[in-house]
Amino acid sequence: MQIIEFIAANGPWSWIVAGLVLLALELVLPGGFLLWMGIAGIVTGAMLFFQPMGWPLQWLIFGVLSLAAILVWLRYSRSRPQATDRPLLNQRADQLVGQEAVLEQPIAQGYGRIVLGDTLWRVSGPDLPAGAKVRIVGSSGAVLAVEPVG
Repeated sequence: MQIIEFIAANGPWSWIVAGLVLLALELVLPGGFLLWMGIAGIVTGAMLFFQPMGWPLQWLIFGVLSLAAILVWLRYSRSRPQATDRPLLNQRADQLVGQEAVLEQPIAQGYGRIVLGDTLWRVSGPDLPAGAKVRIVGSSGAVLAVEPVG
């Protein structure tokens, strides 16, 4: 009962303290959600300094601010491009586009094989004899698309 009386007596400060606790928890449990809930708690507390209101309305304001802030952040964070210095990381076949190689096995009925480094790759393209020089122009899964060089 003393805690409830304390919170009721210090309404705005209890929201601000709760918001700061949520912000501190965000440092321990990162994910972004507690950050926006903490900010919503602090804003709710700040609003109570100017306009006193009942507990149900306080919780409604906190919930709406939290949900709105989280949804805006998710939309923003998912729409912005991810900056990276290695955009083709884990896209091994796409890293090979533009390289030239010699056919290990002829391309017959649309498929053949080349060796790049220590890997034997299946290739697709026009029918060519073994030993022909080809350039990689694309990929479809683990099959490299090639065209003759020359």
